[in-house]
Amino acid sequence: MTHPEPHDAPRGPLGAAGRVRVSFEFFPPKTEKMALSLWEAVERLAPLAPEFVSVTYGAGGSTRERTHDTVVRIARETPMKAAAHLTCVAATRDEIDAVARAYWDAGIRHVVALRGDPPDGQSVYAPHPGGYAYASDLVAGLKRIADFEISVAAYPECHPQSRSPEDDLDNLKRKIDAGATRAISQYFFDADVFRRFRDRVAKAGIAVPVVPGILPVTNFAQVVKFSAACGASVPPWMHEAFAGLDDDPETRRLVAATVAAEQVRALAADGIQDFHFYTLNRADLTFAICHLLGVRPQR
Repeated sequence: MTHPEPHDAPRGPLGAAGRVRVSFEFFPPKTEKMALSLWEAVERLAPLAPEFVSVTYGAGGSTRERTHDTVVRIARETPMKAAAHLTCVAATRDEIDAVARAYWDAGIRHVVALRGDPPDGQSVYAPHPGGYAYASDLVAGLKRIADFEISVAAYPECHPQSRSPEDDLDNLKRKIDAGATRAISQYFFDADVFRRFRDRVAKAGIAVPVVPGILPVTNFAQVVKFSAACGASVPPWMHEAFAGLDDDPETRRLVAATVAAEQVRALAADGIQDFHFYTLNRADLTFAICHLLGVRPQR
């Protein structure tokens, strides 16, 4: 008797059609304790055979070495394909090019190219003199260095510093035209937000995959605060769902899993096959949602 591959498992729990593909985001650890926590998450999620995993890059390049070390370790010690985040902030073109070449030499072929947030102490982004001004410039620069696979960011509810939704979409198109092969969305909580954005992307003639970014909520108060800063809306029903659970972590985890699973279920029912999870270096919620998607550990 033969057994189906994990990704070919029936899509019954969520009604998704066809094969579901997942990817995960981690951030580089600051301490030995955080490093242990990260690696526990990596080892828990690796058997799910994600398409890739990415590692973030701190504001102003503040985690440059830790990002590099984490990406290279994942690539060397696990079967997963690792992608490195890279930004335009606080570095010249030569410095960024050197980082990119070091990744290529280490066998890293996938870069998540971002403009990046302003360095600490600055509220407004300003291009570094002699640096790449925007993500589209960084994408073009990376393509000149080597044939990287390049993912870029997309904003279903518009980047908070963009002049308009149309301007934001034009910026995404510039990144794709410069050579990006995939867009990964900022997280959102209303499936209709992503559906409307996907329709606008298609109408603009952008043909590369736009992967929905999924954020399992571990701390609702922090999510509300961060969402206000990055322009992501938190629907009233979510406030109601998490109300009174600040001191009840067990129930909060159950609610968080249910919320994220329903979000994924709705999009999977639309035929979306790719999901990118912002894990916050914690595996349990992401693992549970993947289980509901039919993405199970490799035998």
